[in-house]
Amino acid sequence: MPLFARLIFGLVNFAARNGLAASDAPSAKLRARRTGIRGETFAYWYLRRHGYILVARNYTVPGLKGELDLVGYDGPVLAFVEVKTRAGESKDFGTPEDAVTPEKRHLLVRMARQFLAERRIRDAQCRFDVLAIESRPGRRPLVRLHKNAFSA
Repeated sequence: MPLFARLIFGLVNFAARNGLAASDAPSAKLRARRTGIRGETFAYWYLRRHGYILVARNYTVPGLKGELDLVGYDGPVLAFVEVKTRAGESKDFGTPEDAVTPEKRHLLVRMARQFLAERRIRDAQCRFDVLAIESRPGRRPLVRLHKNAFSA
C-alpha cells in the first residue's frame, strides 16, 4: 500500500477509534472562535460607521495572553475596544458584558500601556470601551456600545 494511502487509512482508523466522524459538528471551542471572529468583524464595520478611525486590530503583546480587539480614535480620544459576542438566545454564560471580568480589565490596561509605549503616544486622552453583540437567529443582532466602560 502506498505511503499516502497508509497515512489516510491510519487517520480514518484513529478517528473511528476515538469516536470522531467526518460529519461531527465543530467543537464548542471552534464554534466560539468563529462567533468571536464574526463579532469582531461586525464590530470593526459598526465602529467605522459610527465615526471611529481604527488604527489597530487584534493587537497582542508577547508574554501576555489575550489581545486588544480594536483600537481607534473616536474624535480626539483613543479608544481601546473590547468586543464580546454571544450567539443565539442562550443566557448560559450571562451577557457579553459579564465576560469583561476584573482580570480581563487588568490585562487590557496592561496591553494598552504597551500599545502606547510601543507607538510613543504620550498625553493622549484614552478610554476603554466595550462593544457587546448578541446575535439572534433570523433577526438583526443586538448591539450595545459602552463608551468609557471602565478606567485604568
